[in-house]
Amino acid sequence: MKTHLAALAFAAFFAGTSAPVIAAPITYIVDTTHTYPRFAYSHFGFSTQQFQFNNTSGKIVYDAETQLGSVDITVDMKALDTGFELWNSRIHGEDYFDTARYPTATFKSTTVKFEGNKPVTVDGTLTLKGVTKPVTLTVTSFQRMPHPIVKKDALGANAHTTVKRSDFNMSKFVPAVSDEVTITLAVEAWQQ
Repeated sequence: MKTHLAALAFAAFFAGTSAPVIAAPITYIVDTTHTYPRFAYSHFGFSTQQFQFNNTSGKIVYDAETQLGSVDITVDMKALDTGFELWNSRIHGEDYFDTARYPTATFKSTTVKFEGNKPVTVDGTLTLKGVTKPVTLTVTSFQRMPHPIVKKDALGANAHTTVKRSDFNMSKFVPAVSDEVTITLAVEAWQQ
């Protein structure tokens, strides 16, 4: 009887210790000082104009083991500065971003696709000026490692997508000023 109980205890011990360790998803908080959404468009064919938003927050959940993740980003639309006071007043107005009524824009992921342990595309919804549309971010670079200064696990990525501004009720001067707008995102985040 003692031999049988010892054998069961031995088997239970090894069954418990040989079980695979399941990695938990890690939540990263967006570093607002190194995260900048930008947008670019053709200005009457003369040049490509580019502007950036200076205040972005959110979180990213990442699990390399299960190849799962999520992205939740909020952009302060009033933090757009074109560098030209007159254009600032117009681009924040009703014809464009209407930041008085819609002070934030959001991107919320629905699916993150991986190759190996790196995300390559992020499907989700962009809500801008009260309109929500599906978009896909293409990830062009991704890095995860300990941050050399803050000594925390960190990740960073660059991604882009193209949308039509007319889909978000901003069609003034289309097609002379391009309807297609390229959105790029440089993001860094630290482990929570």
